[in-house]
Amino acid sequence: MLRPGKVTLAELRAVWTGAPVASGEEYWAGIDASSAAVGAILDSGRTVYGVNTGFGLLAQTRIPAERLEELQRNLILSHCAGLGDPLDRRIVRLMMVLKVIGLGRGHSGVRRSLVERLLALVEADALPVVPSQGSVGASGDLAPLAHMSAALIGAGQMAIGDEAPVPAADALALLGLEPLVLGPKEGLALINGTQASTAIALDVLFTAERIFGSALIAGALSLDALKGTDVAFDPRIHEARGQPGQIAVAAILNRLLDGSEIRESHEGCDRVQDPYSFRCQPQVMGAALDLMRNAARTLQIEANAVSDNPLLFGEEALSGGNFHAQPVAFAADILALALCEIGSISERRLAVLIDPKMSGLPPFLIEDSGVNSGFMIAQVTAAALVSENKSLAFPASVDTIPTSAGQEDHVSMATHGALKSRRIARNAAGVIGVELMAAAQGVDFHAPLKTSPALGRAVAAIRTAVPFHARDRYLADDMAWVRNAVLDGAFSGAVEADLFAQ
Repeated sequence: MLRPGKVTLAELRAVWTGAPVASGEEYWAGIDASSAAVGAILDSGRTVYGVNTGFGLLAQTRIPAERLEELQRNLILSHCAGLGDPLDRRIVRLMMVLKVIGLGRGHSGVRRSLVERLLALVEADALPVVPSQGSVGASGDLAPLAHMSAALIGAGQMAIGDEAPVPAADALALLGLEPLVLGPKEGLALINGTQASTAIALDVLFTAERIFGSALIAGALSLDALKGTDVAFDPRIHEARGQPGQIAVAAILNRLLDGSEIRESHEGCDRVQDPYSFRCQPQVMGAALDLMRNAARTLQIEANAVSDNPLLFGEEALSGGNFHAQPVAFAADILALALCEIGSISERRLAVLIDPKMSGLPPFLIEDSGVNSGFMIAQVTAAALVSENKSLAFPASVDTIPTSAGQEDHVSMATHGALKSRRIARNAAGVIGVELMAAAQGVDFHAPLKTSPALGRAVAAIRTAVPFHARDRYLADDMAWVRNAVLDGAFSGAVEADLFAQ
């Protein structure tokens, strides 16, 4: 049940994964009251930005009453100026639901019928085609939200379920719906706001949670393959520092390794320390966890926000700047930094495992090396992805460029930053996938000794599609399968619930 202003991350995750969206009744009164306030403003003859004026630099231009419908339609059509690949359907679905949440707060002046139409399209899985490029994250995510909104008035394209996109007017007809005629302020309320950048950033966050959980499993499995020590995960060490993410990660690593026959086989050895990429997992991954939790708090607040302009409080219309997406931009950049480091430390563990001098395992994790190259080039691919992520990790939020004839002279670049973070996330998932394959291979070399039950389930999941690497074979398909399994959350479920707010 969506409750505007009180929507949780768990509810947003459910929207992201395609769960049905139920709307509460308690917010219709606020929507109706703000819509009535717009009518009262027009009846009074007052001039109010966005209701009966032009936009941006044209805010001083008064629009006559008989042209207000044309004003709102033209606003949507003129702002449909995006380029680039279409946004993922999960993101578009989130965008639409986030717009419902913002409008549902009752400060935007739209009619109930507009909100109902957005909900009806989400329920029918009829989603507009939204280009990914064209927003600088100020005055709202104008171009992406305009493409989303165009479908309501029968413009642009829309895809119903898995069907190919068709003209939006045709899609509406298939659903038995007429194109909406927008009322005063409704076009502006639709395209003002941070819902596109926030939806992309939430997509990154939810993907990062799966990557993070998979990375902890990969790290614990690699430690077992190395026959490393878990002394570095002793809770006393982490309590002495006090960083909450570090404490949580150490506890999970201990739990993942509990019951490993491999670990028990070398309890009496004189190995004191492992390389930092193994030993410092709580410190590095814990710091990343703290960043992710901070970003999650920001994005949950923004998901519940009213971010269009002007806002109505009773019959008073106040112009401000809630559409400026700086909080989202910072959150997206923080997620990029965390994901960059998650991939980086994973690749270093992988490099240790394939090095016989460091790991004590066969060179490149394959017998008869020389004739066989094993994981040699898989590690090179992981290194390439890590290097690409480093080049992408420079924060987008420190950039700005003036737009709209200088009226919008400072912008956030939130959408750019969130899209960039999304690419970093997919690269990191590829790195984690290679480490999972390599760690499973390393553990298999210790047979008949078994890893822990928890890690054994991860190995079994890998082996359903990726066989033991006995001799060289075509690896790209295996790597793609494991990367996609990481992105789908196939490995992370065992730890996600303990780490992230539900």
